Amino acid sequence: MKKLDLKNIVRRNIQQLKAYSSARDEFKGVAEVYLDANENPFGTLNRYPDPQQITIKKRLSEIKDANENQIFIGNGSDEVIDLAFRIFCNPGKDKALTFTPSYGMYNVSAAINDIELIELALNKDFQINTDVLERYLEDENLKLIFICSPNNPTGNCFEDETIQYILKEFKGIVIIDEAYIDFSTKESYITQLSYYPNLIISQTFSKAWGLAGVRVGVAYANSDIIDLYNKVKPPYNISALNQEAVLNKLDNLAQFEIEKNIIINQKEKLEKQLQEIELVKKVYPSEANFLLIEVSNANEVYNQLVNQKIITRNRSNLVNNCLRITVGNEIENKRLLRAMQFIDVASSNVESSFKN
Repeated sequence: MKKLDLKNIVRRNIQQLKAYSSARDEFKGVAEVYLDANENPFGTLNRYPDPQQITIKKRLSEIKDANENQIFIGNGSDEVIDLAFRIFCNPGKDKALTFTPSYGMYNVSAAINDIELIELALNKDFQINTDVLERYLEDENLKLIFICSPNNPTGNCFEDETIQYILKEFKGIVIIDEAYIDFSTKESYITQLSYYPNLIISQTFSKAWGLAGVRVGVAYANSDIIDLYNKVKPPYNISALNQEAVLNKLDNLAQFEIEKNIIINQKEKLEKQLQEIELVKKVYPSEANFLLIEVSNANEVYNQLVNQKIITRNRSNLVNNCLRITVGNEIENKRLLRAMQFIDVASSNVESSFKN
């Protein structure tokens, strides 16, 4: 097992920080009269939520085979990302690294926290070039590496050999963003936590679990790192309503599996049918709930789909002439395919037969 000296990675002020202790942190039992948190005594949502989300962590520990003290619940995965910068990176001094194209919030969070973000281009197969990466790993000011796998917007997973190389060679913290892992045939890196103490895995309830409106993310890491997350987070970062929504999903795993498999099956059909459309030049393999496609003129195709009230994501600024298409339900996917069959990029018009 790799050794990790957090004193050399964690910001000194965070090491010395005394976490805020809320009323619900100090009393964790069940009582009949609560007069400790200055709450309004009237109503059904008048009490503060569990600040440590203990019930959610207990359920996740059973499902994911991780200890409860290895789990952090965040206000979306974005809080997991932001707190990593706050915990490990000194503003204006330290650096983080990621690979491009990838999820845009790494860049935004780095900028908010005044951290230089190094962005290394993926190769033509959307894989990490370790020869280029190698010279950055010895930089003592490089504290974080973000790896999005399956990657957004390309949809592919990175090679295990490459990820393990980074985990072994890098002296800082490696965050593997597994927002789309439920759709993948790859095994989550949660199983590797005992081997890599510098590993943080980020997951979310926004994708396969269908709770994007709830904004709940999860980090899995060794207990020392989770302690730091709990130390820095706001006291009540997950509302009672959002915790209840997550628990309802976790208590209905059978329905989760049904819906996930429907999406995967629809993706396979959509991939095959998109390849038969003339203006589609390439459909990239995907282990997520979306497909990246190359078309003749992405800007024109995007605009014509908007005119038909069908919204995709124009990713031409990241991958030339590419759209990212989320897999919808069967009706939505059929509507998309029919619209694309009648798009005429050359004349910038949609065939009149489609309008009828």
